[in-house]
Amino acid sequence: MQVPTSTYRLQFRNGMTFADACSIIPYLKRIGVSHLYASPLFMATEGSTHGYDIVDPNQIDPAIGGPGGFERLVAALKAAEMQLILDIVPNHMAASLENPWWRSLLELGPDSPYATYFDVDWTGPITLPVLDDPFPQALASGSIGLSGQSATGKAGLTHGTLSYPLRPESAARIMALVSSRRACLDELAADHAFIEALHREQHWHFIPWKDARRCLSYRRFFEVAGLVGLRIEDQDVFNETHRLIIELVHSGQVQGFRVDHVDGLSDPADYLAKLLKAVGPSAYIIVEKILAQNETMPPAWPVAGTTGYEVIASFAELFVEREGLELLDKAYRAVAPTRADFDLGRREAKRAMVERNFAGERARLTDLAMTVAPQLQRATADEAIAGILVAFPVYRTYGATGSLEGPDRVLFENVLADAAWKAEEPEAVWVIGRAILDPDDNANALELRRRLQQLSGPVMAKAMEDTLFYRYNRLLGLNEVGGDPATLGSEPDDFHRTMCERAILQQGLSATSTHDTKRGEDARARLYALTEHAAEWLAGFDRWQQLNRAFIVDTADGPWPEPNTQWMLYQALAGIWPEDIEDIDGVLSDRFKNYAQKAIREAKTYTDWGEPNERYETAVLDFAGALLCEENQAFRNDFDRAIRRIIAAGQLNSLAQTLLKLTIPGVPDIYQGSEGPELSLVDPDNRRPVDFRRLEVMLSSKAADGGDVWQRKQTLIATGLKLRHARPELYDRGDYLPLNVRGQRHRHIVAFARHDQRQFSITIVPRLISRHIDAITLRTKPGYWSDTRIELPAQLNTPRQDILADSAVDSGPAIDIETAFRTQPFALLISVD
Repeated sequence: MQVPTSTYRLQFRNGMTFADACSIIPYLKRIGVSHLYASPLFMATEGSTHGYDIVDPNQIDPAIGGPGGFERLVAALKAAEMQLILDIVPNHMAASLENPWWRSLLELGPDSPYATYFDVDWTGPITLPVLDDPFPQALASGSIGLSGQSATGKAGLTHGTLSYPLRPESAARIMALVSSRRACLDELAADHAFIEALHREQHWHFIPWKDARRCLSYRRFFEVAGLVGLRIEDQDVFNETHRLIIELVHSGQVQGFRVDHVDGLSDPADYLAKLLKAVGPSAYIIVEKILAQNETMPPAWPVAGTTGYEVIASFAELFVEREGLELLDKAYRAVAPTRADFDLGRREAKRAMVERNFAGERARLTDLAMTVAPQLQRATADEAIAGILVAFPVYRTYGATGSLEGPDRVLFENVLADAAWKAEEPEAVWVIGRAILDPDDNANALELRRRLQQLSGPVMAKAMEDTLFYRYNRLLGLNEVGGDPATLGSEPDDFHRTMCERAILQQGLSATSTHDTKRGEDARARLYALTEHAAEWLAGFDRWQQLNRAFIVDTADGPWPEPNTQWMLYQALAGIWPEDIEDIDGVLSDRFKNYAQKAIREAKTYTDWGEPNERYETAVLDFAGALLCEENQAFRNDFDRAIRRIIAAGQLNSLAQTLLKLTIPGVPDIYQGSEGPELSLVDPDNRRPVDFRRLEVMLSSKAADGGDVWQRKQTLIATGLKLRHARPELYDRGDYLPLNVRGQRHRHIVAFARHDQRQFSITIVPRLISRHIDAITLRTKPGYWSDTRIELPAQLNTPRQDILADSAVDSGPAIDIETAFRTQPFALLISVD
């Protein structure tokens, strides 16, 4: 396996084609990128903005340049001595008429050659959640029609602009009526009794889209009914969906893969073994896997590592000041007392997911539970299943056949104990749980375990990332994928322990921004700094509540937006506030309002996606818009003054976390455009087109001390990536050595070395010093670091070079921090050959 020295994530579509990618390869080469890391490139639904809704996994999408464009991209990468990693999607495809396999399924049902490709419950018709109303009302309103072509003999029921295929005998009967002139299509469509009978005899049925949560007949991706689960565990399905993927590796065009949502697969270990066998050991494979605190990836998985969300969590804890977080916590409990208990909020959110959003999936589990525990009442079994799902502290277990063993068994026994402790009938939990733990040869028990494992992850993800992260607003910078919003913060020693553990499996990505993160890395770094200025922030919050009181709507349910949402909006605004107040414009206001709408719908408190509360949403969006309007100059000026030091602190945090990412165990991953300012909000805001021309110009001009912070960030990335390219063994296999920091400021320094037998590098970054820095240079006043120094082990007491200042440094047994930070508020030292 060839491990990248770095990756650069590009989001294709939304203005990014293969031709566009080719044009920026010289720039990526200049900043030291070894591997382009591409979002899915396969044929997706028309107009797809992300590419995860694949309709043909064996065709490169013409919308972004097709096979020809792809070959030109590969050639351009090869000429630049760069390689390609593809994002692949084995868990699902688009449940779309553009998908020929899905269309065949609708037309032929169980007789379709693709009937086994999708995870469909064939005990009834395939349910298609496309209607606004029940079928009779939709038919009466004229939204259901009939289409047909005599030339092909095909006929279909129409809804909107789409025509859904009829089973062959139905289509033949209709076309016979039409061709014999006994009826025309319009006459047949007007006969509601005829259309209702025709609808009943199909392999599929239209249902209202709101019923998908309880009536869907196929496994979906999370709550997205437009994405249907694949049965990738079937060897034929694997072979057919991976034909092109395997060819691209064997032809030398692709060198690695990112496996999307690996926890959605029936048996991830089996899938990954098949993938590795098919593509060969030279391919670099990583998986999108959310690791909870103290959770490790299953050691049997034959992969290099994860996409790196755990790195974001480590940085978040490192740059949060514990004392300031405690002040915010106390104030938040007064502002939002019903939302301030994180553990209770998580349980409530998971319960809501299980009972409402995944009601159909839970019902299917209950059906299976009744087959393994027929002595139970259905309501009792159903409640036991719900309790088990709610009690999961991580995404899932990974038992395939036989008894659950090892850590999975310990985990699941703890889940059962927790669920039973909270259940009215605890024995029901244990009866079902024992069948899952030790299914023996009971096929239904194994099926129950498999489906439970595939559902517990979506329940956790939707409850945490897409619900609780928008309800529990104590510190938004911690509300990140893979993070722990309830963290208390950590110390450098905690960070070092985590990195030493990471060094054991150090070939996954080190990420700070992705297409799925809740906000950009620099917005997050800025929000960490609220904990360093908590008292000032809280005083500001009190002032802003008064300044903006006129924009609050008083209702019988209380003020809208309620204090919890106000608290959230001010933090979100701080994350994207421009460095120059004159840069506030309509675009920023629109971005902020779009975020506000998504946030309150995801919170599902007063409104949600399925049933929007227009009055509440109008109140919140008007309030969000008022915060940025020109007429509200008093607030804008006050807010700007209040976050000046927070902005500077965020910039320093950003530079520090960037240097850490470049040198900790793992492969640094740069999300498109994040080598410049990444102050994005949640998607789709973080998937906006990148101005690469501006980044190229910025790279061409030299960054001076005290210059533009984003230019310094870009230069830091370019320097770090080139170093990794020049010394791949050091960062691929080198040890991680925490360094001893002494002196009165020791807890404000993070220092470590990467070391192998021939060479080393030393990384030094500050933390929690924003009260003592110059807002322009981001450096401390002379003498601040006083006696703070790093004591070096003997193997590092050799000639060293400051690679960022391009100068030699003393090679004594200690490093004086005041000296190390003489040109930059951080340092990267390397051994001299």
